[in-house]
Amino acid sequence: MENLNNLFKIAAALILFPAYGCTQARIPENRILQVARTQFEAMDARLSPEAMPRTFENGEPVDSRLNYWCSGYFPGSLWYLYGLTGDEDIRRLAEKNTRKLNDICALKTSHDIGFQVMCSFGNEYRMTGDTSVFPVMRAAAAKLARRFSPVVGCTRSWDNRFHFPVIIDNMMNLELLMEAGRLFACDSLRQIACAHANTTMANHFRPDGSTFHLVDYDPETGTLLRKQTVQGFADETAWARGQAWGLYGYTVMYEKSGDKRYLEQAERIAAYILPRLPKDGIPYWDFHAPGTPDAVRSDAEGHPEAYPWKEGDKVLRDASAGAIMASALISLSGDTPDRKRARQYLKMARRQIATLSSPEYLAEPGTNGGFLLKHSVGNLHDNVEVDVPLTYADYYFLESLYKWKAGRR
Repeated sequence: MENLNNLFKIAAALILFPAYGCTQARIPENRILQVARTQFEAMDARLSPEAMPRTFENGEPVDSRLNYWCSGYFPGSLWYLYGLTGDEDIRRLAEKNTRKLNDICALKTSHDIGFQVMCSFGNEYRMTGDTSVFPVMRAAAAKLARRFSPVVGCTRSWDNRFHFPVIIDNMMNLELLMEAGRLFACDSLRQIACAHANTTMANHFRPDGSTFHLVDYDPETGTLLRKQTVQGFADETAWARGQAWGLYGYTVMYEKSGDKRYLEQAERIAAYILPRLPKDGIPYWDFHAPGTPDAVRSDAEGHPEAYPWKEGDKVLRDASAGAIMASALISLSGDTPDRKRARQYLKMARRQIATLSSPEYLAEPGTNGGFLLKHSVGNLHDNVEVDVPLTYADYYFLESLYKWKAGRR
């Protein structure tokens, strides 16, 4: 009911502002769905029962193990494709790939179990109402909750570095706690999610609404030790996907809790992002990377000046960040009481979806390793997944299309 109510709000916004369907590029829905089906069927045919797609580099597919943080995205993309088409063959592929994760809670995982489970089992429940997925969702939420520290006020992100690291990405995993708390009448899960969101809101964000990537805490006292932007250009810059995670995470927290502080935070983040996007809506990998209009230089520790860019080079875009932003903005347009802002959010979301649907980003069938979108950036500083397809870019792209289409029905 909660998701349905939000779609009603989005639909109302689309009705109020129909001009955007005329003034912007058409979204080729049929083309997207045809490409998605062709690509995903080929992807499924080559995957082993122990693998999920990750990326495609140097002409070769790169797959992941089932406990990799992105393992829920491919089944989730299939669930959205089923929701968009009603195709029972696609539903069977979605079920098949979701079942690969039946034992996810027995594997070594991190805070990203929220991504793994909500994108797969969570979407199965949304699309079908099948409650047989509840045991996995309940177990996953309990496992995530065990990462919470009442001293710090957050769930821990990584296990292998820092003292008690919390990354902005972790806002995305709170949906598991909020949904499990609702479904299984466990208020403590919702309390943990809200505590994490509150602590992150207090410590991750700069006055202008942009966010650091990581905040490290002392696990014994909860004292804030350090703020970094690990995957961005420099600590003080705005890594695009980090801004997208924050925008999406606080939008979801508002929808799941009704706490207006989260809506206000999401709108602050949107106010930072929107004027800094290129005309086509797809962000640079970092809003302040060399070659961008707001470029900075930095000698920050861990971010050497030997950045692989020289004057005149093209600045890399991140399709994954654009897709995440589009999905969040569609939802935010239905949440905000400000009609002007709703117009802005919908206008940008449509532009982003249309751009990602263009030949520049949408792959031709039989290419791109079976992925939909080209031109995402994983971690440029470590030269990992640079200007390649990424499974989560496809997921949020289809989620954006699903929200857009559902809001117009």
